[in-house]
Amino acid sequence: MNDSDHPRRLHGRKRGRKLRAGLAELVDTLLPRLTLRLPQPPQRLDVAEAFGGRAFKDLWVEIGFGAGEHLAWQARTHAEVALIGCEPFVNGIATLLRDIDAEDLGNIRIYPDDGRDLLDTLPDAAVGRVFLLFSDPWPKRRHWQRRVISPATLATLARVMRPGAELRIASDDPRLLDWTLWHLRAHPAFAWTARNAADFLERPADWPPTRYEQKQIRGRPAYLTFVRQAG
Repeated sequence: MNDSDHPRRLHGRKRGRKLRAGLAELVDTLLPRLTLRLPQPPQRLDVAEAFGGRAFKDLWVEIGFGAGEHLAWQARTHAEVALIGCEPFVNGIATLLRDIDAEDLGNIRIYPDDGRDLLDTLPDAAVGRVFLLFSDPWPKRRHWQRRVISPATLATLARVMRPGAELRIASDDPRLLDWTLWHLRAHPAFAWTARNAADFLERPADWPPTRYEQKQIRGRPAYLTFVRQAG
């Protein structure tokens, strides 16, 4: 069975409990200004235009940013980098919008849907870092095709990531970690940077914890970094 046997479909909730008035207002007023409108493939997203013509040193992408704590930290710490966050869950988007508004984080844009759709439209070799942190493990065999890491997604990542770019993945699910390592170590475009256990069992200093990591983790998390190889 391969990826083409399953049409891409986003699973999971898009809304949770009713938003407080202030967050609801940000969704109504700020989100439309930050939301990316994707072109139809094979057209490519004009990244400079998406950020109002402002020049940035690099482009980083987070797929499934949850409540946005990690994305906001990276944005405030790396003001010279443009960041695109993908997340369909409106309540999580609203929390990120609160941080963007409070701190005037002008280097974030949001795609409020499946991050793989964004990847399909990015220019070749445009991305310097991709984050996939604590994604749904989809543990049942019949749901494995819903996992983000797949041959098709890795082919797209290999296209959009420049040589030397980093793919950072975190998970506390042993089965998903096995799946991830199997797929990525078999792909010629990516090399795992770990040399010993400390390289993937200890959270790096520039990898801030998320709310999920602080409250919901059930096992020992691993922090995997893969580098896009040249060629």
